Formats: sequence, structure tokens, C-alpha cells
Amino acid sequence: MGSNQTWITEVILLGFQVDPKLEIFLFGFFLLFYNLTLMGNGMILGLICWDSRLHTPMYFFLSNLAIVDMSYASSIVPKMLANLMHQKKTISFAPCLLQTFLYLALAVTECMSLVVMSYDRYVAICHPLHYTVIMSWRVCTILAATCWIFSFLLALVHITLILRLPFCGPQTINHFFCQIMSVFKLACADTRLNQIVLFVGSVFVLVGPLCLVLVSYTHILLAILRIQSGEGRRKAFSTCSSHLCVVGLFFGSAIVMYMAPKSSHSQEQKKILSLFYSLFNPMLNPLIYSLRNAEVKGALRRFLRKKTTV
Repeated sequence: MGSNQTWITEVILLGFQVDPKLEIFLFGFFLLFYNLTLMGNGMILGLICWDSRLHTPMYFFLSNLAIVDMSYASSIVPKMLANLMHQKKTISFAPCLLQTFLYLALAVTECMSLVVMSYDRYVAICHPLHYTVIMSWRVCTILAATCWIFSFLLALVHITLILRLPFCGPQTINHFFCQIMSVFKLACADTRLNQIVLFVGSVFVLVGPLCLVLVSYTHILLAILRIQSGEGRRKAFSTCSSHLCVVGLFFGSAIVMYMAPKSSHSQEQKKILSLFYSLFNPMLNPLIYSLRNAEVKGALRRFLRKKTTV
């Protein structure tokens, strides 16, 4: 490294690069979606805590997913909203790396949580007589804790590899947050090792878990088809279809984002994909689970009846 190189202290986030009037509209639009994300996931979390009928492993993992979704959106959206309202769209380099760390860790946590939820449904439908033994509260706690610990350790590996790089410019990120591949472009050194580790990690946390989910649901589908009761078959399909919708939305957008060839998407398309899995996906999750889940709708009705009678 030459002595005349300037090290980065802050980064300019270019964001969406639209007309200032459109930025005001986008601010209101994204603020609405962010509030819906917090309210929807907060409602799911509150109902599960309030209603003892929902104190089961399935809803324990759903409450864990709600916490992940709220945290995930909150690691990205507030800074994006602030930049939409300010001409100076900057972020200090240390908070930028912190944002990268948090969004990586929380994205992997969501991925692992979806796998654990599919395993829970597999045990519930394929081994119903042993469900309470296999999915004890101790096992559920260990599975949830493992998701969080593994995810933060994996994100720490990426951040450690980033910190070994010299950052001397350019000083701009053509994104609305410190997305890891955009951060690589700030380095004035070879980032091939970082890109290889990121790709291998993406295969490990996206393709591997997706295969496990598909195997689980293949067994679940076969088990559902053997159910004699029409009501039991309908209930099983309803619960599992909600989870499959969430799995499809998350894994689909993430695989396209991190595993597609570099030249297959423009930077603007990448921004839209990032927006989808960082804001729209967390907002849609509680909507999917509440609209397609009779137990959640029942808990909401009981809560509203209790409030009206008080």
C-alpha cells in the first residue's frame, strides 16, 4: 500500500438515485411497509405470548421467526428512510460494517429457522405419537439457540475477512445499505477469497437447507395423502402451505441474489431483490401465517372479544 492512499472513514450510499419528489413518495411508501412489518410480526409475537393454546413448538419457532424478521428489517430500513430524507446520504465506515454483519447474521438466522420449522412440521405429521418426546421444550430451545449462534459466527467469519482488506476507495456504494458485495468494491485489494467464501457460504446456507426443506415436505406430502380424515388432511395442508409460501419467497429471492452469475442482473434489479427480502418478505410472513392459520385467527378473535368485553 502506498503512503499517499486515503483510508475510508465514511461511505456515500447512492440509494435509488431518483427525482427528489419521488424520494418523498418512496419514504412514505417504505415507512408504511416498515410499520406494517413491525405491527404484523409484533401481533404474531404478542398473540403467541398471550394465548396459552399457542404455547407449542410450532408457535415457539414462529415467534422466533417474527423476532428475526423485525430485527432484520430494522437493521436496514431506518437508515434507508433517513437517507431518503437527507441530501447527505452518508454512513460512517464502522456502522456500515456493523450493518453488513447484522443483515448477514439475521438473514442466515431466518434461513436456519425455516429449516427448523420444516423439521418441526415433519415430526408433527410423520411421527405424531412421538412428537412431544422428540420436540421437547429443551430440544426446541437448543434448536433455536443453535440457529442464532451459528448464524452470528458465520457472519463474523465474513466480517473478519473483510477487516483484513485495505479500504481506500471508491467512497460510494451503489446501494441503499451496506450490502456485502458492494462493500467488497470499496477495497483496494484482491477480494477473490472473500467472494469464494461468500459463494461457498451461500451454497451451505441456501442450497443445503433448501434441499432439507424439500426432503421434509416430500415426506410430509406423502404422509398427508395417507391421512383418512378430510378435516385432518385440510388442516395439515393449510399449515404446511403457509410455511412453503414463506420458504419459497425467502429462498427464491436469496438464491437469485447471491448465486446467480454477476452479469445476469443490473444493479437496480439487485436493489429491488434486496428490498424484497429485507422489507417485503418480513412484512408478508405474518400476513401469510395469520390469513392461512386457523389457530392464529382464532387467537386474534379471542383477544379482540376479551378487549371489547373489558
